[in-house]
This record gives sequence, C-alpha cells and structure tokens, in this order.
Amino acid sequence: MVHKRTYLKLGAFRVVHDQRLKSAQRGDLDTTSSPAGDSAIHSMLYQASAVIGICFSVHIIPGLQVPPILQTLRSSESDACVAYLSIYSLSPHALAYSGEMASKWSLFVALLLLALSYAVDLTTITGVRASSTGSGAAIGNKTVGLPITKRFNLTGSVGKILQHNQARARALHARGMALVTGTAPPPAANIPIENQLATYVATVDIGVPPTSYDLIVDCGSANTWVGSGIPYVQTSTSRRSQNSVAIEYGNGAIMIGTEFFDTVALGSGMTVLGQSIGVASKTFDFEGFDGVLGLGPNDLTLGTLSPDSTSTILTVVDNLFFQAAIDAHVISISFEPPLEGSALNGELTFGGTDPTKFIGAINFAEITTTPPSSEYYGVNQIVRYGQSETLFFESPAIFDSGTSLVLFATDVLQTYVNLVGAVFDEATTLYRITPAQYASLQSLFFIIGDIQFEFTQNAQIWPRALNTVIGGSDDFVYLIVNDLGRASGSGMDIVCGMMFLERFYATFDIDNNRVGIANTQFTTSTIN
Repeated sequence: MVHKRTYLKLGAFRVVHDQRLKSAQRGDLDTTSSPAGDSAIHSMLYQASAVIGICFSVHIIPGLQVPPILQTLRSSESDACVAYLSIYSLSPHALAYSGEMASKWSLFVALLLLALSYAVDLTTITGVRASSTGSGAAIGNKTVGLPITKRFNLTGSVGKILQHNQARARALHARGMALVTGTAPPPAANIPIENQLATYVATVDIGVPPTSYDLIVDCGSANTWVGSGIPYVQTSTSRRSQNSVAIEYGNGAIMIGTEFFDTVALGSGMTVLGQSIGVASKTFDFEGFDGVLGLGPNDLTLGTLSPDSTSTILTVVDNLFFQAAIDAHVISISFEPPLEGSALNGELTFGGTDPTKFIGAINFAEITTTPPSSEYYGVNQIVRYGQSETLFFESPAIFDSGTSLVLFATDVLQTYVNLVGAVFDEATTLYRITPAQYASLQSLFFIIGDIQFEFTQNAQIWPRALNTVIGGSDDFVYLIVNDLGRASGSGMDIVCGMMFLERFYATFDIDNNRVGIANTQFTTSTIN
C-alpha cells in the first residue's frame, strides 16, 4: 500500500503524520546514549518528544522560533536532545526512540512544558492562512531567493535530444504509476536528469563549517544528495543513519550511498537543520556535478531508502517550512532563456514569490487527480494551436525542469506537425520547418485554470544561433515541441519542460495542492 503523507490543520497547529512508526520505534540514528541521568526538564522533554514521535512521527507548529532551551542544548550528543530536537529538524528517521511511555500526568506536564517553551508568532500564522487562498494572491512574507545557473550540454545531446527527453518522460510516467498502484517501479522507471540540452544548477552549502556543492535542480524528483564530484565532508553537524540510499535516474545514471542528516544552507539566511541527504559512494553519469537538489513532491522518495523502504523523506522545501525558515510551503522557479554558455539566469524562491520576476497576477490551478500526473506538479490543460484548432481537451500535464522540450502525446503531436508542415530531422531528432513556414507559425495557447497563456511563435523554436551546435543547419528552423512517445489517454499527455518554464513563472504551492503560472518579460521575447 502506498505510504502517503497527510496534513492535518488543528487550529494554530499543523500535524504532519507520515506513518513512520516502525522507523521511530527502530531508531535510525547512529547513537547509543540514553536520557538516563539527565535533568528533570531534559527527561520530560524527552518523554514528550517520544510520545509525539510515536503518535504523529513529526509535530510542527508553523511560525514558531526555536526555544532558547533547544538552542542551548542543540550541541548535546544525548538521545534526549536528538529526540526533541528532531521535532524541529524534521529528520524523517531521526525521531524520538519509543522509550518509556509516560503516565498520563507526566505526559500532560511534559507536553505543557514543551508547549510553553515555544514562542508563538500568531501574526505569522495568520499571514500564512490569509495568503494561501485566492488567485494571484501574494504567498509568503518570509522568503529567500537562491540563484541558479544554466549550463548547456550541447555536445552530449547532439543527435540524442529526443531520445533523452522521451526516456525521462517514460520514467516519470512509470514512477508515478508505481506510486499510485503501490508497486515497485519497473527497471526502466529511472528518471534521467543529466544528458539534457541544458541543466540548471544551484550552489548549496552543507555542514558547519560548510562545503559548497553544485547540485542539479530537479522538480521531477525529491531526493537531495551529494558526492558525485566534491566528496561529502563530515562536520560537527553530520549524523549518519542506518539507511542506505539507491536512486536510478535513467540512461544508466545512478546514485548509491548512505543517508546522513546535516545542516544545509540554501542562500543567505536560509538554513535547514537535520536535512536528510544521500552521500554517494557510487555514481554514474553525473560528471561535472556534485549531486541533485530534489524539489518534487516528497512521495517521490518512497522506496529510495533501505531498510526503511516504506518511508518518504522530507525535502528541503518541507523542512524550511516546518522549521519556520519560510512562512509558506511554497517554491517558485524563475528561468530565463540565455543563448549560450553558462549563465546565472535563474532563481529559486523558497516560501513565496519574487514579484520582480513576473508580470501581472499568478493564476492557480489545482493539482490534477489523474494519475500519474497527480504524483508530480501536474494540472489539467486545454491546448490550442492558433485561436481555433484545439489539440488537447482538459488533458493532464506536468511541469518538469529536468525535461528540455515540450512533449505532446504522439497522436496530438502528429496533428500539430501536420498543421505546421514540419518534417522530422534525423540529425537533430527535432522537427524542422523552413523560414517561410516559420513566418506563418501560429502561437500555442495553454489554458491553465481558465487562464490562457500564449506560447509564442518564437517560444516554439530552438535558438537559431545554436542550430549548428546540435547538428542542424542555418537553413532551417527547429521546433522544441516534440513526441512524448506515448498516445494520449495515458494520464500524462503533456510535459512542459524547461523551455516552456523559461517563458513563464511557476509557483508550486504544496499545502494548497496547486500550481501557479504567470507571464514574464520573456513570455513574448524574440530571443530565439
């Protein structure tokens, strides 16, 4: 049975129950000390966190600051300290050991003491509630931006652009269906993340003192890991769990290693305590990168741990929110379409949006209920070519930064190709048109949540200045709309990849189960 995370809102409190009782009882932290002999307060806090850990796995109150007593005891190596600090660090497996169950009265006193140790910021809590509704509403007041860099991978993709995109699409579909049905994904269900036309990279600091790692930004997977390039450096904040980690990304790309918990810094003033990270002992096909920053829904981590294979892992976005580093459970992505080379031309905004990156309102649509798109950042879309030719009718689509192209289901892609008059080009594996045909190419219109977004004539083509580096000719214009490799009706009919996201601003509102899209200055750009 698929192990799902459930969010329960109880007044000002938010309880996250992800059914990790076995993990809490087993105790995955590599420690052996006990709370025996600690002070009364220490022991009572231990009992409180033990009961909370067993009953709810993680207990979070948004908008709270870490109490001074926890700040003081953070450096303690005892089980008790690890136990109740884990409520804040949200290490999925670093929960309180079951320990001795307190009596009703001692439990009451312990919980009361724990509650009194918190400083509740009701203004922040109210702000989160107010900002979580309404189309175009601002989301989150406490946000931090993390710059990201686009790196081209033109040589590795020449003649294999479509192959790599279709491989990832197949893997996303298979992985999503496996989560829905509760079955193990087939061997082919690995999600390619490298060998695409271009990759966005974020620099992340891990440990105290920190080591910097360049991690691939991926909203189609959720594991964060390091070690494929710069090796992981253990510091005073590093804690090893008893789990191993194994992730397959497709086209032979793999990561095998060990789970650690550590401090992760993602930009100025934005720190996660006790983040679960994979530390690679073996990787393949990740040359030039140090690992992956997984930003997808945390259910995508299911089955990546062993022996705790039935547990999911809280992502950095989850932990930033639950630790009150941000005041909304939201991540927004801004990409820009550069012409060549590496460029610091994107930004991740944790906790809300950056109004300087988009134009007008952000318009929201609910996450689709159609599997497997429902397991990703997926929404239903209507797509038209021009103003009259409808290609898709309320079809499930996903947004994926790890896919380069815009992919349509095979039967609909053929309709588009016929309308455009395009010819498949074997050298580039893209469809091509002549300059004369380009002059008459019409816009695609994506209707998302009743709002129409125009994917212009220029947005539909590969940058003409880079035709020759992908094996093409200056005599043609190459389309970035291509074949999904699967007929419509599969539950994932459209993949809006990176070259779509570069034209719009995307907001993933996790708590409210919705995706927001807005226009940007690049929506109508003629840069290509």
